[in-house]
Amino acid sequence: MHTNTHQNQPEAADATPLQRRFDEVRQLTERLTESLSAEDQNLQSMPDASPAKWHLAHTSWFFETFLLKEFAPDYRWYDEAYCYLFNSYYNGIGPQYKRARRGLISRPGADEVLAYRRHVDAGISRLLQDLSPSRRQTIAGLLELGLNHEQQHQELLLTDLKHALWHNPQFPAYRNTGPVTAVAAPLQWQEFDAGLVRIGHDGNGFAFDNETPRHKVWLQPWRLASRPVTNGEYLEFIEAGGYSDPLLWLSDGWMWREQESVELPLYWVSDESEGWQEFTLGGLKALDREAPVAHLSYYEATAYATWAGKRLPTEAEWEAAAQGQPVDGNLLDLDCLHPRAAPSTGAMDQLFGDVWEWTSSSYSPYPGFSPAAGAVGEYNGKFMVNQMVLKGGSCVTPAGHIRPGYRNFFPPSARWQFSGLRLADNIQ
Repeated sequence: MHTNTHQNQPEAADATPLQRRFDEVRQLTERLTESLSAEDQNLQSMPDASPAKWHLAHTSWFFETFLLKEFAPDYRWYDEAYCYLFNSYYNGIGPQYKRARRGLISRPGADEVLAYRRHVDAGISRLLQDLSPSRRQTIAGLLELGLNHEQQHQELLLTDLKHALWHNPQFPAYRNTGPVTAVAAPLQWQEFDAGLVRIGHDGNGFAFDNETPRHKVWLQPWRLASRPVTNGEYLEFIEAGGYSDPLLWLSDGWMWREQESVELPLYWVSDESEGWQEFTLGGLKALDREAPVAHLSYYEATAYATWAGKRLPTEAEWEAAAQGQPVDGNLLDLDCLHPRAAPSTGAMDQLFGDVWEWTSSSYSPYPGFSPAAGAVGEYNGKFMVNQMVLKGGSCVTPAGHIRPGYRNFFPPSARWQFSGLRLADNIQ
């Protein structure tokens, strides 16, 4: 998940609600790491992932850089070296330490990073106590952006840590999680008529700038599956030889599958004595065939859809179907930390939470999109190439951080996120 820039600034507000929200988000990040050892916090298993300690520091760097240095009189860097070490890729701020080497930053240690967070938190609290009306709206808008940015890193922290623990042959658990038993609802189809739909941010509440501007899209008649594809359904694809049939795969996907020797979803294990298992944040567990399949690349999702005689929905189709649906589900606040089967509600199930759902839409600018000026606007425009859009959030997405218009994006080979799929089809 990537950081973006904000669109709507909140109405002018006093410091108390802002302080309360700031404290809630910052405390959750630290609760996610409180069971981790210093060694755990420095793990980096691949260039696309970051150590937990780096997430803790980078999110603090964001508030220090964009709020304290800009608006707090006479503020000085906690440590000027941190501006280099914990800058992700804001070129407008300055150079950055190479992403692939973040796991080599053993110093500052975990305790010093927590001290850095305390320093930044205290600075923000002082800043919020001195909000003049002329600065209140600007500061509130940047603070909300920083908090949404930190929520993105809460999810990344967990997915990055899961990938790191997966490389330990003991398959250690991040946290003991109990079994969740449920039966997946029968797959049904909801049909949608052709028509002109409006997608993008509707103007209510916070949004990132890549969700704007709101615009109209013409859709042909389509239908959408009532729930995501399950592990059991995906296992049928595997057993039918889906990973060995090049006719099911995009050319680029087949080349990726061969180069990477991919034969199963990430974290799946086939054991002669134990049967099918899956590595989870609760350790290695028996594969729940009723739960949504997760950790698929876009290539695997499209191959399955082709095998099933269907396709992936477009971003506009998915968003049109999600508008008006309750934004709740198996999100981080439930502390399940893994996709789970959900009984049918009689409508579109599991649109939010459980797994991010790949769409067939490339991550491109909406008509009329213009990135924000300055360093804080760097993230979106420059990433709008070679990425695909995912919708809906996952089991480790913070509650309140997801909405129908939210645009997540990853390259088609990425699969360490909780990414799955929901089938779509044309109506002739």
